[in-house]
Amino acid sequence: MTNPISIKLATINDLDAIIKLQTANQTSQGGTLSGELTANQIQEMMSDMPQIIAVINNEIVGFLLTTSQTVNRNRKVPIVDAMSGSYTGSADWYIYGPICVSQTQRGKGLAQLMFEELLKLEPNREGILFIKSDNVASLKAHEKMGMQKVSSFHFNDAHFDVYAYLFHSE
Repeated sequence: MTNPISIKLATINDLDAIIKLQTANQTSQGGTLSGELTANQIQEMMSDMPQIIAVINNEIVGFLLTTSQTVNRNRKVPIVDAMSGSYTGSADWYIYGPICVSQTQRGKGLAQLMFEELLKLEPNREGILFIKSDNVASLKAHEKMGMQKVSSFHFNDAHFDVYAYLFHSE
């Protein structure tokens, strides 16, 4: 019997578990996350846009974070500036990501479920994201979700692809 998956909005009470999952999936730990957000940054994001988590047995096994242009402008994150310099989205676009699924839960559709929840909460808005060009699993997963490559850029000796989506609610 499989354990039920719950997809829901993250709250401040989920912050420590999100940080723990993020840390476990950094490139220095063998993961594919190349950036690390602080607790304060995630808390600021929570107060501005929906942050989605996947929970199994009261354990957070995935997260999908989002950032508005307003919050991003206050941060001055060079890699995000490089992304937005390579592709100009619609007026109300937002940053999708990072997204992370625990190693034990990958390949089970959690990223898709979190994405579907985000689309319900942020309908008719363009999301823009970047993925390191050699992260084939992530590229394939996002293409499967219906996202399209719109540009690419170089940053710190690495190549990144920029993807965007704009799905209209029915």
